[in-house]
Amino acid sequence: MTLTAIFTLIVLVVAVAAAVLIAHYLTRPDKSRPAGTPAPSAPAGPDSAAAEENALAARPMVQLPAQAAQPQVMTTMTAGPDIDVPDPAITIGQWIPGGFPETPEGALGQLKALNETALTAADPQVYARAYRELSLPGAPDPGLTGLYSLLTSLRSRAGLPATGSVAGMSATYEINYGQIKGTAADGRYVVVCVLGQFSVTVQGQVVAAGVGDCQAMRWTGSTWRMAPGALAAPAPSAWPGSADAVKAGYREVR
Repeated sequence: MTLTAIFTLIVLVVAVAAAVLIAHYLTRPDKSRPAGTPAPSAPAGPDSAAAEENALAARPMVQLPAQAAQPQVMTTMTAGPDIDVPDPAITIGQWIPGGFPETPEGALGQLKALNETALTAADPQVYARAYRELSLPGAPDPGLTGLYSLLTSLRSRAGLPATGSVAGMSATYEINYGQIKGTAADGRYVVVCVLGQFSVTVQGQVVAAGVGDCQAMRWTGSTWRMAPGALAAPAPSAWPGSADAVKAGYREVR
């Protein structure tokens, strides 16, 4: 098989995986434990506070069909006003931009910066390293997240190495929608969700799908970090700007 044929095959496999796996891993409930049961982790604080936070994180999101993640017509409908997300205050000398303010919008901005940075290699180990760099002790393991599962499965289905760079392949995750699921601990604990276009390019050919991600985050006094406690319920995945995205509650991020 020629090199061109191999890359064409990879593109086709990735296209199918992007349409099916994104919905499979990122929109289904976690079957490994009963609904609403937090992932094993260190307590987030006093029992009542931890229970409130875990319940917020584990509360199910809107479920969407698999085809919602595929490219589709944009809608003029909205789920609400745009979300003003602040720019990072720290961008030089730091792999993942940071310095976001102590607001829910700041937490959304930090998750956006993390994911857009960590998914450029389409490498689950790169994503896991970035996730851990922004995690507090007791935060859920990155291997339990939907994005990690997505990247692992994409590489497996395409017959690519489990990790490492692949010649001629690159990826982007452009986030332009989000939502604030809820807050606790007087705003120091926030569950935020992002939605963007995940694109894989192989030898100039591009396939894309809509990908959502929700994470629980805690304010440390100076930065937002992945919070100890329950893993956030899977985010709905939809094509950004579509009627399905509006149905799931996503609003445009400015």
